[in-house]
Amino acid sequence: MKAIVWQGVNKVGVETVPDPTLLLPTDAIIKITSTAICGSDLHLLDGFIPSMEKGDILGHEFMGEVVEVGKDVKKLKVGDRVIVPFNIACGVCDHCQRGQFAACDNSNPNHRMAEALYGATSGSALFGYSHMFGGYAGGQAQYVRVPFADVGPFKIETDLKDEQVLFLTDIFPTGYQAALNCEIVPGRDVVAVFGAGPVGQFAARSAQMLGAAHVIVIDRVPERLKMAEAAGCQVINYEQEDVLVALLEATGGRGPDHVIEAVGMEAHGHGPGAALDKLQQNLKMTFDRITALRWAILSCAKGGTVSIPGVYGGLVDKMPMGAAFGKGLVFRMGQTHTHKYLPDLLGRIESGQIDPRFVITHRASLDEAPDLYKTFRDKHDGCVKVVLNPWA
Repeated sequence: MKAIVWQGVNKVGVETVPDPTLLLPTDAIIKITSTAICGSDLHLLDGFIPSMEKGDILGHEFMGEVVEVGKDVKKLKVGDRVIVPFNIACGVCDHCQRGQFAACDNSNPNHRMAEALYGATSGSALFGYSHMFGGYAGGQAQYVRVPFADVGPFKIETDLKDEQVLFLTDIFPTGYQAALNCEIVPGRDVVAVFGAGPVGQFAARSAQMLGAAHVIVIDRVPERLKMAEAAGCQVINYEQEDVLVALLEATGGRGPDHVIEAVGMEAHGHGPGAALDKLQQNLKMTFDRITALRWAILSCAKGGTVSIPGVYGGLVDKMPMGAAFGKGLVFRMGQTHTHKYLPDLLGRIESGQIDPRFVITHRASLDEAPDLYKTFRDKHDGCVKVVLNPWA
């Protein structure tokens, strides 16, 4: 089969690789009908997530048709149309039973690698996202093996198009969880979203669906800002305005009640702090550039929430903890418990509250993907979201 594989820092390619096979009786094989490039895939391209190996199949946003199931799979049959959450969960451990699927105890066979970096316990495995997170082949391919097949795959039993439900695998639930973490008081609270990429777009719209009185989106890319503005959000271009001053002015001097940081470890920005972040990251002195996180902390109102769906890989520097402490801020962050939100979000799509296709700017084949990885990373050609057809 064809698949997109990691070939080294700043290099991905399309290769012919062996078709996946059932390894355990709880596995399923999915023929992928649609997949996508995610912003967090760019951290792999740029070499900021450790334990990638040449030949690793990328991709964690995918859906398709079940073509084979293991003998112990009870809930799926050949022919079922499914979306597959990006995180892999066993469904039976204590965390899964609590709905904390991204904290699954059993899905990551390489948990000790993650624990060496992150501490005593490891989060769940992820599709196509390094050996530290399980080493599972990803879904930017024609077929994929899905473990714990009675837990992850979620059936789509309506005639909704792939593009309407594909983002339930990651970016829609991720933005939604980020907004839920804010515990928005409907009709009162102001929410600011740093980053108008795909997750930021869904976070902003989720905040609106949850009743935010006003949503402000901060970015620098005109196409992304226009997309947020089209949803009724106020937008701030941080290259044209002082972000902290603009947010105070927009909120009557209070600052936003909640801030969603949807940028993560490769934040751009300006000023000495941003320049030093980039230098230290390039010298491997730190993992992450945190300009957006700094702005989030400094701009948030006293007693507010900083919700962080943006991906971070390791150590950060020059974090304004004094400001966070002095304001009494609440921090909520982490990988998304995707599975728990799927019935609700599918219902919102079916009822017409949201059509996730708004975020798609590019459609392509697997063969075109290597160039589009760089187009997406470099924010060229108005690229906000790329959807791939593995059979084109």
